Amino acid sequence: MGTMLAALLQLQSIERQLSHVRGRLKVRKNAVATQQKRIEQCRGDWQALHDRVMTRRAQADRVELDLREKEGQVSKFRSCLNTAKTNKEYAAILTQINTLKADNAKLEEEALKIIQDVETIKASVDQARQKIEIEEKRLAEVEQTSAAEVAKLTAMLKDLTARRAEAVKAVPSDALVVFDRIAENYDGEGMAVIEIHGKKPPHDYVCGGCYMTLNAEHANALRVRDQIRTCNNCGRILYLEPQEESSRTP
Repeated sequence: MGTMLAALLQLQSIERQLSHVRGRLKVRKNAVATQQKRIEQCRGDWQALHDRVMTRRAQADRVELDLREKEGQVSKFRSCLNTAKTNKEYAAILTQINTLKADNAKLEEEALKIIQDVETIKASVDQARQKIEIEEKRLAEVEQTSAAEVAKLTAMLKDLTARRAEAVKAVPSDALVVFDRIAENYDGEGMAVIEIHGKKPPHDYVCGGCYMTLNAEHANALRVRDQIRTCNNCGRILYLEPQEESSRTP
């Protein structure tokens, strides 16, 4: 393998590590934000349930007020029974009393339903509050773990960046431009080995990056020249393993 391709392989090794560390660093930094969003969602759920409790309690208060008013009317009409002068007047008052009692029964039923509903929602409110406490505790753990991991990964990133800067010095500028463009699309995997299948000619040549078939000319050229050759399908820079450079010629 020529010095240029060897230098590119060394650079790719570092790029792989850089890509991996950057990915882990991103996950760690996002972990805290993700947990904070989860807590915000839990608080939103709690607030919605709390608002439902307050709304139902307000409804219960209105029903109770209405019930008291109607009970007052019943008491008033009962007093009127004693002063009724005719049977017709007496019957009319009694009908009004019975109507009010029927209305009161419905109101009492509605009030009972509201109370039961409030108790059910309050149980959900308590569960939501407990969930917030659990998630807040988890946030503290995530923040502590993430802080240590971020510090560790940041140090690794700094070291790898320095190593990359040193490795770049051995790569021709035009080859580096090609490699960087390709590696950016494949998380640092700017190169792919040519896989050679078959014990006897004619061999089959496959790109180790996308696993598509390659023309034999790529392998033939790389056996004798230190040059950039790219896969016709994925565009990765091709190379041969050292043991393949002097064997399996077509």
